[in-house]
Amino acid sequence: MAMNSTSSKIGSSDRLLLSALNLIAEKGYNGVTTLEIATAAGLSEKTLFRHFGSKQKLLEAAYDRYHYAEEMKKLFAEKLVWELETDLLLITKTYHEIMNRNRKMIQISLKEDGQLPGFRERTQKHPQQLLEFLTEYFTTMADQGKIIPDNPELHAFSFMMMQFGAFMNDLDSHTNYSSIKLEPFVLESVKVFTRALQP
Repeated sequence: MAMNSTSSKIGSSDRLLLSALNLIAEKGYNGVTTLEIATAAGLSEKTLFRHFGSKQKLLEAAYDRYHYAEEMKKLFAEKLVWELETDLLLITKTYHEIMNRNRKMIQISLKEDGQLPGFRERTQKHPQQLLEFLTEYFTTMADQGKIIPDNPELHAFSFMMMQFGAFMNDLDSHTNYSSIKLEPFVLESVKVFTRALQP
């Protein structure tokens, strides 16, 4: 009963999106029916089809709704102080916070890659936007003389890959590099990157 009163405060669309993420992460895309998703959300299958039309469209909507492009856009627009180490630390911590919040979605996109037509392009949208935000940031910082003016897109890509690699290691329960913990890595990677880009 408590769950019903809580879930009734969440809109039908969000209930369906969350149920889809939970079930697909657990059983795989092909292992879950639209009826199971709707039932888990406490709704009818008809409601699912009315909102989303298909299981793939539901998963795509979940990816768009819960991934990080919008949150990062807001961060880059409103929260930067134009001091490299401070900004990179904020960007990195926010990135890992969002990625960890969306662990199930990331696992689904890795597991189901290739099975869902057009889904890979959708999953690439968020990192591509982050690359653009970071490149623009590094370009502006270089124009202001605050970092070396040398290939901002490559700097942005390198920084993103460092953080994505750390997230993937963490996602895999530290099985590859169990002695490396995420928080000290974040601090050290930002420090090293800041030193490398100082003019």
